[in-house]
Amino acid sequence: MTRSDSRRTAADPSRRQRADPSRRTGAGASRRQRVAGLLGTPFGLAVLACLVLAGWAVWSGGALDGPVARHVRTTSFYADPGLDVDRAEAERIIGNRRLVVVLRSPDADLRDTCKQVHRAADGTVVLVLSRDGDDYDTYGCALVPGYDKKNLGKAAAAEMVIGRGIDTFVDRPLEAVKVIAVNYDRLVKAGTVPDGARTISPSLPRFLLAAAAVTGVVAGASVLYLGGRRAGRLAAARRVRRDERTDSRSALSAATAGLAQQIIDLDPKYALLYARQGGDSSFSRRYRQLTSDHVALLDRLATLDDADEAAVRKLTGWVESLSRRAQALADGQPAPNDAPQRKK
Repeated sequence: MTRSDSRRTAADPSRRQRADPSRRTGAGASRRQRVAGLLGTPFGLAVLACLVLAGWAVWSGGALDGPVARHVRTTSFYADPGLDVDRAEAERIIGNRRLVVVLRSPDADLRDTCKQVHRAADGTVVLVLSRDGDDYDTYGCALVPGYDKKNLGKAAAAEMVIGRGIDTFVDRPLEAVKVIAVNYDRLVKAGTVPDGARTISPSLPRFLLAAAAVTGVVAGASVLYLGGRRAGRLAAARRVRRDERTDSRSALSAATAGLAQQIIDLDPKYALLYARQGGDSSFSRRYRQLTSDHVALLDRLATLDDADEAAVRKLTGWVESLSRRAQALADGQPAPNDAPQRKK
């Protein structure tokens, strides 16, 4: 080839353009082959498995949940911001029951709220309520096992019963929560909902599991060790906070809920005697006095200062005395001699 031919070849762009596509095609195919070859190796399969595990942990841990669902995933009570209610006290009242109470602002979409917490509160009885004038607007969703198949009737019954009697306490949401807890205990006693405590799985360990799986391939066991220590510190801090919340007020709330259950159990007997003998029997008079004292007790509880330990102990003794009177009524025995002396 002469020098002039080489110059013409260099100056002719068509020849270079015809050669370049084949080179680019070969480079793209080579990259695809390398990626496919990498994914076919044990290392590539391990990376894919870690990515799948991380995606499952993010999804099951509630990363896509709304604010209500994220809250009830680890607690049993939720109230919209701006509502005046002691959230910690409401959680203590519910305890470890398979019960979730969601208090929404007026005009909130209660049915949509039930859909939001469907997965986060699975296995529980959920009651969504909001204030509607002088009453509560409620929407129940019983997410007990088999609620959409063999236990559909029991779920419907639970949704009808769980909110009974709360309209009386529209200005006292904590008392309404106590009534809801008593209604739930009645459902358990009747076999409508399954017995047992709610098991709460915090979402953080699942995120830590995903992080440990991914970073274990990339950074090794050191990052996994640090993540485990962080999880331990968080679990210990959570345990300390729970222990600090266990005080005399929680015992008073539990005793008050038990007293309310005793009064509810006495109600059918009172109604039967009233229908037969009127309200002049000894049982009827003692029952009315007991319910009157119980209402006065609830009024005192509403204004009780948690920091006043003496007042808490005094009211606890009052509740125990009322409970003994209720038990004496149930057993057909005379009234005990330690009836409480109420002071104004």
